[in-house]
Amino acid sequence: MNHLKGIHHVTAITSSAEENYKFFTHVLGMRLVKKTVNQDDIQTYHLFFADDKGSAGTDMTFFDFPNIQKGVHGTNEISKTSFRVPTDVALDYWLKRFDRLNIKHTGIKEQFGKKTLSFVDFDDQQYQLISDENNTGVASGTPWQDGPIPLEYAITGLGPVFVRVANFKHFKEVLEKVMLFTEIAEEGDFHLFEVGEGGNGAQMVVEFNTVLPVARQGFGTVHHAAFRVENRVVLDEWTERFESFGFHTSGYVNRHFFESLYARVAPQILFELATDGPGFMGDEPYETLGEKLSLPPFLEPKRAQIEELVRPIDTVRSAITFDKEYE
Repeated sequence: MNHLKGIHHVTAITSSAEENYKFFTHVLGMRLVKKTVNQDDIQTYHLFFADDKGSAGTDMTFFDFPNIQKGVHGTNEISKTSFRVPTDVALDYWLKRFDRLNIKHTGIKEQFGKKTLSFVDFDDQQYQLISDENNTGVASGTPWQDGPIPLEYAITGLGPVFVRVANFKHFKEVLEKVMLFTEIAEEGDFHLFEVGEGGNGAQMVVEFNTVLPVARQGFGTVHHAAFRVENRVVLDEWTERFESFGFHTSGYVNRHFFESLYARVAPQILFELATDGPGFMGDEPYETLGEKLSLPPFLEPKRAQIEELVRPIDTVRSAITFDKEYE
């Protein structure tokens, strides 16, 4: 059986595509590599922020569902998304940056031997930066070359996904017996699992929590997390594997930028498996990634209708020169 290769992307919900674009572009310095719509809800933007090249394993994506309520954090949710930075020193840079920009954060802490810095955005979406110092395993991506963050401190990809569950025994069985993760460490109620080559880009932190109320999805929460597979052949193998364990899956779904399947593996926990390719370069040149509304071929005939449904957002960056912000 081909193991999962690591984290592919995390998809969350925002109250404002405009504010979300500003936060990821100007505060976090991640590159918008695709501005498209939710293929299942064409009135909803779907924004993809990633590394310089839109590499698999580096992208955080967002839906802005109209009129959705604010989410409530609790148990039975994908609770936090991590971003990788190169060194411990990079975290010192981000600590000062967050203070200057009034971004709420926890300060630098350590978990499972790695330095981390947790923070939230305007929706109370939960994130952390994690240092890659002395990290091994899945390689990270390439920082956005023309963004505002000095390259030696910039975000390079996704780190461990956090999941909070009330039934840890069941979830551990799913991870180990079905998804072939291995538990490698434990700190109190937090358990560290990894898959494939391991390291920050292929890990999940599972928190056992029966104290908090059950989470409610809405803006400020994660919709689903996705894990990498090589190609369609491997994806089909995993569809058969999930279904052999009694899970209902979406079956094959062609998302144009990658191929997918979805399975709800525990209460309120939706996982996706996604292929590394084709990627985000097929319909836009490198220089202007994410600047136009990109639609998969099956939605292109509906472009006029879609452009009336979604308000325009100015995401042109090729005409802007970002100064590197060292403070």
